[in-house]
Amino acid sequence: MTAPQYQVGVIGASGRMGIEVSRAVTNAADMTVAAGIDLGDDMAALSAAGCTVLVDFTHPDVAMDHILFALTAGIDCVIGTSGFTSERIAEAQLLSDEHPDVGVMVVPNFAIGAVLATRFAGVAARFFQSAEIVELHHAAKADAPSGTAVAAAHVIAAGRSAGGLGAVPDATTHDPDGARGATVDGIHVHAVRMQGLVAHLEMLFGSTGETLTIRHDSFTRESFMPGVLAAIRAVGKRPGLTVGLEALLDD
Repeated sequence: MTAPQYQVGVIGASGRMGIEVSRAVTNAADMTVAAGIDLGDDMAALSAAGCTVLVDFTHPDVAMDHILFALTAGIDCVIGTSGFTSERIAEAQLLSDEHPDVGVMVVPNFAIGAVLATRFAGVAARFFQSAEIVELHHAAKADAPSGTAVAAAHVIAAGRSAGGLGAVPDATTHDPDGARGATVDGIHVHAVRMQGLVAHLEMLFGSTGETLTIRHDSFTRESFMPGVLAAIRAVGKRPGLTVGLEALLDD
């Protein structure tokens, strides 16, 4: 029998996403779980197991160390860990530049629907006077606003700029409790954390006499798995740093 093409190492294997990733990889005909480790385990076990791709769902405070290990070991890696700020992205870029033959993908959201929704929002942003984002996640999520919402805010801001629009109209001058939410690239982002939710994104647009809402909902973590598998298959073909699944939409 021919060995699976992708020998996958799962970092954070006993976490909720790690368990789901391991199940999806096991069920894929062209890949297998070569090794699974958790925080505190010896990273060398990944190399010893012959991993060709690493998938990381751990914590932003340690994910940079995992990227450095992967680059040094010459193993392509997919980072699904939440909380990757622009500063961390810049750091990952510097590390990647030192190992240009290794692929690194940092993915804020693996749901294909969320990626498409964000692309649609970038188009809509050119035509509406106002834009805001509401992101809703489970109560155990460590970061706010979510990486998906931050990425969406940048896309919307770029769309507004391309459309020649200025600042979003907002007459608020008194907000001592932060009711208007965070501001990302000029776009207000509101975060909800609640039991019973998984991952949900609403992008709201308005002009005089009309509104448009673009919403995506992930009801189970299984919804992220097609995107994870797509990233595993693509990362080795994309040396250097890739941020998000958007680049894969046109492949």
